[in-house]
Amino acid sequence: MLFTIELIILIYLGACVFYNFLFSVAGRLFPKKGKTVADTLSHSRIAVLVPAYKEDEVILSVAQSYESLDYPADKYEVIVIADSLQPATIVTLRAEGITVIPVSFNKSTKAKSLNAAFAQLHDDKYDMAVIADADNIPARDFLKRVNIAFQQGYHAIQAQRVAKNLDTPFAILDAANEMIANHINRKGANALGLSASIIGSGIAFEYQLIKQALKETEATGGFDKVLQQLLVDKGYKIHYLESALMFDEKVENAAAFENQRKRWLSSQLVYLRQYFLRGFRALLKGRIDYFYMAVGQNMLLPRMLLLAGVFFMTFIYLILGHYLTVPFYAWAMIAGAFIVSMLLPLPGKFYSKYLLTVILNLPRVVGIMLALVFKLKGANKTFIHTKHSKTSIDNPLVNVAGK
Repeated sequence: MLFTIELIILIYLGACVFYNFLFSVAGRLFPKKGKTVADTLSHSRIAVLVPAYKEDEVILSVAQSYESLDYPADKYEVIVIADSLQPATIVTLRAEGITVIPVSFNKSTKAKSLNAAFAQLHDDKYDMAVIADADNIPARDFLKRVNIAFQQGYHAIQAQRVAKNLDTPFAILDAANEMIANHINRKGANALGLSASIIGSGIAFEYQLIKQALKETEATGGFDKVLQQLLVDKGYKIHYLESALMFDEKVENAAAFENQRKRWLSSQLVYLRQYFLRGFRALLKGRIDYFYMAVGQNMLLPRMLLLAGVFFMTFIYLILGHYLTVPFYAWAMIAGAFIVSMLLPLPGKFYSKYLLTVILNLPRVVGIMLALVFKLKGANKTFIHTKHSKTSIDNPLVNVAGK
């Protein structure tokens, strides 16, 4: 009986580590190469949709950041979807020439806001839709790069989301997690012929495609998981556009980190149950991309929980190995592969400036993630809002983000 339990734990944690290792190495050694195009004479008409829920503190500066983009001004429109913004904020936005669509719901979600906006917009005005969060600031060439990819035939695009701030230990940890996720779940996935996972912002689509997909999307939490599943089900490959940067505010403290991860972890469990059988049926039909999104990603332990599991088991086998069946070296190899998979995605500059901060704060973050496992009840049915306050970019790693 003990051997069976040991074997189950070994297989599950080992499989999670192997996934991260395989995709991390693939992203490093076999990056998917896009066609090199300096620019395009054809400029798509782009609707930039910015759902803003109680984001009065940052929304004006964010909306203004789109005014200086390297893209013809008459070819894109910034549309703020104002959910519970103050009347004065709406007046100021409109005075700046920004289109504002006020919305109100008993239970707010991003999908509801976007659907309400699409219902009011004229379809014949746009070729593409970009979705950004209310705290996001695009790089100056963001729309140009997205348009080039669209002209090349990519109609579902995830840009590289980059940290706007690295001013607290939690912001640094959050930024490191996103760099690792970009490399493994997006760059590595594309390198292996799979769709990149969607983050929920910094995303661009053919206009009619996303409008129709959102009509079929009903989610309080995990909006991105539902959307990517729908797109893959429709036969679209999600392309990761590493060169297009969208700056995103990272959480600053433990409370914000806990709220954000609670929402993410809850949605992962909910959609694993929802898509599990459908995923295996798709696999039997050879639809590997659908299975990967539906089951593969959702069965993985979040990296902080995987870290806790792998090193706890390695420690147990180091101390009590003589009384257990699985040899210690098996866990040592798994731990080593996990470390490599987490370090490969990070740029060299990160090690010299921030690695010590990450190591010192890892125990606290792992503790928060372990505690969250027992606090998930009802989290996916509640809209958990993360407050934002940063209006400028302060990230010393910006120069290495696009490399």
